Amino acid sequence: MSKPVLVIMAAGMGSRYGGLKQLDPVGNHDQVILDYSIYDAYRAGFETVVFIIKEELEKEFKSRVGRRIERYMDVRYVFQRKDDLPEGYTVPEGRVKPWGTAQAALSVRHMVGCPFAIINADDYYGRSAFQKVYDYLSNDRPYHYAMVGYRLRNTVTENGSVARGVCSVDQDGSLIEIHERTAIEKDGEDARYSEDGGQTWTAISGETLVSMNMWGFNRSFLEEAEARFPAFLDKTLAENPLKGEYFLPSVVDQLIREGRARVQVLPSEDKWYGVTYREDKPTVIAAIAAMTEAGLYPEELWPEKGADEM
Repeated sequence: MSKPVLVIMAAGMGSRYGGLKQLDPVGNHDQVILDYSIYDAYRAGFETVVFIIKEELEKEFKSRVGRRIERYMDVRYVFQRKDDLPEGYTVPEGRVKPWGTAQAALSVRHMVGCPFAIINADDYYGRSAFQKVYDYLSNDRPYHYAMVGYRLRNTVTENGSVARGVCSVDQDGSLIEIHERTAIEKDGEDARYSEDGGQTWTAISGETLVSMNMWGFNRSFLEEAEARFPAFLDKTLAENPLKGEYFLPSVVDQLIREGRARVQVLPSEDKWYGVTYREDKPTVIAAIAAMTEAGLYPEELWPEKGADEM
């Protein structure tokens, strides 16, 4: 795999949503949000997609998503397992979930050796984002990464709080630092966040650039994430063994602070759509329908070969 590869994190269950939102249709022909992301990626030049899934969902995922995409792309699968740990470490008793997005990325370390974009399965990113990250990754340089940045006002929902990586960017468009805010709420055209369970709130501008976990990496990132995993586990097993998560943006932030990596922020003015909560689904369905009506997407994304070609 020499051309940039698309990696999709699809192993998480939507706890706030109340079900496996990655497989919940939002378009005609049983199309889910990630169908539209993969379609945009395909048009941008990606030819291979790697799905990170739970092993117990393999059969359902392949039948409901993978098989139709196989008509157009090289499709591969890898499992995120909570026991995929460095030598000498074991899963603490009572731990149910895997170890977060950085561990999810590490699931592909034996499969992906070339530059790759990595995204969430349940977020709509917009066509331009995939073209920008593909073009960036086509010039592969170790420790030079990319992040697509969205305006915060375009990424919040009316139906509750969301988690976002709040970014600081220098005058050259390089990421300075990223702070994971796990409780951000819409507040008019702007937003607010809480760090104490909603007892107090801090205002934040809707123009602020945030991460939606759309990154462009190369092999050097996987090597760094793997090397840093034991230190994370040592701390987490002592402080929060059942729920601690190894966040992908935290690894990026460490590398920036140490001066080891440069992350180019690729701004997008596209509006995010996602199903953080069940109440979000009608909004997403309406948005997809409007974009289809406007000609941004065909009615059927993955027709049988020999039917209407893409």
